[in-house]
Amino acid sequence: MSNFNVVLLEQQEAELRDLVFATKDVEGAAYVLMRECKIASDPWDRRSRTKFVAREVVPIPAEHRVSSSAQHVTWDTRGFVALLQRCQREDLVLGIVHCHPHGPRDFSEQDDLNEAELLRTACNRNGPGTKLVSILFYDDGGIRARVWQFPEHKADCKSVAVFGERFRVHLPGGLSPVSEVFARQVLAFGDSLMSQLKALRVGIIGGGGTGSATAMLAARAGVGQIVIVDDDIVEPTNLNRLHGATQSDADVRNGKADVAAREIARMGLGVRVVPLKGWANAPHVRDALKSCDVIFCCTDDNSGRIFLNRLAYFYFIPVIDMGLAMAVAKPPAKGMAEISARVTTILLPETCLLCRDAVDTDLAREEDLRRRNPTEYDRQKREAYVRGEGNPNPAVVTFTTEVACMAVNELINRIVGYRKREMGSEHRRRFLFCEDRATSASPRSSCPICASKFYWGMADSKPFLDLVG
Repeated sequence: MSNFNVVLLEQQEAELRDLVFATKDVEGAAYVLMRECKIASDPWDRRSRTKFVAREVVPIPAEHRVSSSAQHVTWDTRGFVALLQRCQREDLVLGIVHCHPHGPRDFSEQDDLNEAELLRTACNRNGPGTKLVSILFYDDGGIRARVWQFPEHKADCKSVAVFGERFRVHLPGGLSPVSEVFARQVLAFGDSLMSQLKALRVGIIGGGGTGSATAMLAARAGVGQIVIVDDDIVEPTNLNRLHGATQSDADVRNGKADVAAREIARMGLGVRVVPLKGWANAPHVRDALKSCDVIFCCTDDNSGRIFLNRLAYFYFIPVIDMGLAMAVAKPPAKGMAEISARVTTILLPETCLLCRDAVDTDLAREEDLRRRNPTEYDRQKREAYVRGEGNPNPAVVTFTTEVACMAVNELINRIVGYRKREMGSEHRRRFLFCEDRATSASPRSSCPICASKFYWGMADSKPFLDLVG
């Protein structure tokens, strides 16, 4: 059984809607070029899955349009054949997009006939392995998609996800029933939020103070699928911050991800939760990350942050990154010099973490070296080529949990838009001054991630994320 999903950016969806609804009460059409994200094994279903990530919207030239009405649209296929050539050259998948101005809310028999003919043209031109994606827009904002394969096999996509200022997952079956467990939450934000959260596949990178709190909050909010990635074990010094951890977990050296997954399972909320031991950039974690719709970055690992920063732009997977800074005043001053939190959503068209100076690239290099070659890391540390581990940073459970609350609330806001004013893509809280503020940054002209379109929607590439070394 085929298992497909489509991912669009909000700005791409808006551009496509403008094209296909250009003439009132008349069907319109456009093309979209896509890249494949192939998942060998989804962590929840243990099945293969393919995402089609939109890379470029292509209008159909006015001179290629043949006829259109409220029930049909036809166009010359010269542009279609030219795009097939480009798809073969650049390893792209061609998508055709059209609308039904007044229904039906499904593909019609005429759509079946037209698309089967287009598939034959595509397979004759590019070979029998060619796929064709068909996307249907409704006038009420809904979207459906399906994938055609040789000879005339068609399969509905499980979902069409649209990410931007708002997050929306379009499901062919509509809203799913809401458990009575969430009745009080429904009173606040309605059934739609619950349906969206239940459909989401969420990754949590880091199971420590912020990660364990984020996992518990996301599960209690109603997220349907969660994967937790962490390489560490529970230690006695963690116990006051790790939600759900006990002394016995520290005694037997249980993994942080395993403990968080165990506690979520005990809630009995129907959440499918999977723990994974490893770092974010470990090869065996890639399928899990690519399977996610949204990722929470709860690690203070600079290397992992840089990796996820890149992943967000390649695969259009929003990454909600969080950080907490706590600094003790230097003598003779007393008390805290700083307590501040940051939540940044990484996704086009927003500025990446590197251009925001939210990560330390030198520390990232050292972290990678320590994992890949501990002997060489120790040698460089002795010779002062790397800084090595310093004193542990202060951490207090109420503050790590508050950062997690900020991050999960950001996810909820992206779905329902409850804020009276937009905070942009980065929200900072200064606890010492009871101050919340939005911050912004511009891409550096030399940044290959957010200042250039080359990697936007690139999806699968060799090497992975075009990383060398």
